[in-house]
Amino acid sequence: MSTFKEKLTDSTQKPKASRNSFGDHVAELGAKFPQIVVLDADLSKSTQTQHFAKRFPDRFFNMGIAEANMIGTASGLAMSGFVPFAASFAAFITGRYDQIRMSVAASRANVRLIGTHAGVGIGEDGHSQMGLEDLTLMRSLPNMTVFQPGDDWDTTQFIDWSMKHEGPIYMRLTRQNLPPLKRTETVLKAGLQPGVWTVLNPEDFDAADVALLLTGGTLEPGIAAADILATKGVKALLVNANWIKPLDETLVNRLNDGRLKLIATVEDHFSVGGLGGAVAEVLTQRGASKPLERIGVTSFGQSGTPEANYDHYGFTGAKIAERILRRLG
Repeated sequence: MSTFKEKLTDSTQKPKASRNSFGDHVAELGAKFPQIVVLDADLSKSTQTQHFAKRFPDRFFNMGIAEANMIGTASGLAMSGFVPFAASFAAFITGRYDQIRMSVAASRANVRLIGTHAGVGIGEDGHSQMGLEDLTLMRSLPNMTVFQPGDDWDTTQFIDWSMKHEGPIYMRLTRQNLPPLKRTETVLKAGLQPGVWTVLNPEDFDAADVALLLTGGTLEPGIAAADILATKGVKALLVNANWIKPLDETLVNRLNDGRLKLIATVEDHFSVGGLGGAVAEVLTQRGASKPLERIGVTSFGQSGTPEANYDHYGFTGAKIAERILRRLG
C-alpha cells in the first residue's frame, strides 16, 4: 500500500520555496503586464524580487530599510494605475500595520503585499526575522485578501489570479522548500478557485476520523503525520488550507457536519488568531461544533535549523500525530 507522501506529493519535481516561486513568476509576468511594478525594502536577494529587478530595472524600486515608506509609495502607485508588488520579510512588512491599515486596506488600494520568511521554519535568523503574527493582523483588516500557498503551483496560480482582482492582497511565503502536490487533471484545468480549499484525499472524506487543515510549510509534516496515524488505526483527511481570507467556510461546515471525531489546524504561526482562530470562528457560528485542536506556535521563536525548530515547536510528523492521538484519547 502506498503512503500518503507517495500518493499526494510529486517526486518527479523538485521542491521549491514559495518565495522562489513568487520571484520567478512575477518576473515572467512583467513582460506580459507593463503595469506591474515591484518594490522592495533592501532585501531583494532574500525576497527574490531580484529577478524582476534585473529584467525591468525601470519598474523596480529599492526603497531601502523603510517599509512604511514602501507601503505608502505602493499605495500611491496603485492609485495611479499600476499594480505594485511590495515585498519584505513577513515580520517587517506587517510590522508596519498602521500604514497597511490606512494606506492600503482603508483605501482599497490595489497593492499586493508579499511577506516572505514566514514562521519558525526560516531557521537560524531567529525571532526578530520570523513572521508569526502576520496572518492575525492581515485577516483582521476589511477588504484584505490573505493567501498562503502550499507549493509552486499554488503560488503561481494565485499571482495570476491577483492580476484579475481589484483590491489589497497579502501573500505569505516560505524560505524553506515545499514539495509539489499532485493534482488531478480536473483541478489543473479548473485552476485556483477563490476561497476554495483542496481536499488532498477526497476518497477518504466519509471514512476519516480527523481532518488536518494544513497550510504553507506544515503541509509536508502534516502528510507525514497522516502516515503515522494510519499505523495507529486513525484515518486522516488532509486539506490544503491555502485561502486564509476568504476562508472556505463551506468545507469547514461540511467537516463539522460529518462523522469526524476531531478537526485540527496546523500552522507555522502563533496559535492565536491565524488559521486556527479563523476556523474556530466559523465553527462557533453554528453553535455545536466538533472538537478543534489548534496546533501552532505558543511562544516567541528561536534561532536554530529549520528542522530543529520544527521539532522544537511540534511540527514534525511524529509530534503532530502524537498531539492528535493525545487529543483523541
